[in-house]
Amino acid sequence: MIGNRIGHRLDPYLFSFLKTFLGKHSNPNLFTWMGFFVTLIASFFILKERWFLGGLFTILSGLFDLFDGVIARKLNKVTSYGSFLDSVLDRYSDLILLLAILLYYLRNENLIGVTLTGIVSMGTALIPYIRAKAESLGIECSIGLMERAERIILLTIGLLFHGLIPILWILALLTHFTVFQRIYYVRKRLRSKENQS
Repeated sequence: MIGNRIGHRLDPYLFSFLKTFLGKHSNPNLFTWMGFFVTLIASFFILKERWFLGGLFTILSGLFDLFDGVIARKLNKVTSYGSFLDSVLDRYSDLILLLAILLYYLRNENLIGVTLTGIVSMGTALIPYIRAKAESLGIECSIGLMERAERIILLTIGLLFHGLIPILWILALLTHFTVFQRIYYVRKRLRSKENQS
């Protein structure tokens, strides 16, 4: 939702900032990998119960994820492989963060935390899967209340303020709401296509 509203309007400002430090020969895939490795660091801090540091590194990971797209578009380095790599590592990053949270709750025998994190993990995996499947059917499906940017922002707030349970409740409800939003949208588009043929 945030991505759809903002789109690429921030690209000129972000690129101007990045160009000052990196010049015009940056590799967007390098930023994709850096974002992934920063997520591993954030997950490590979560396991160590260093919540604020976990939140800070989650923010940093999100910034790298933003920067790779900006660099690819502004330097005309958009490639199919880059898009593929970004999607794969985004999924890894999302689920590794949630795995770290799940392990924390398991270690502390918090059944509510374990259950909520499991439910959020399912929704987190299904949202991009539905989009990919829809696109394989020729339907663009980027709609939904709880896309990746929103999920990362909420998790970051929960980590920074060590208030994950309320955030997990919100994510558990809204990720699956988004799943059903997309299912309904794809169903409607497919029926429309069938009626036109």
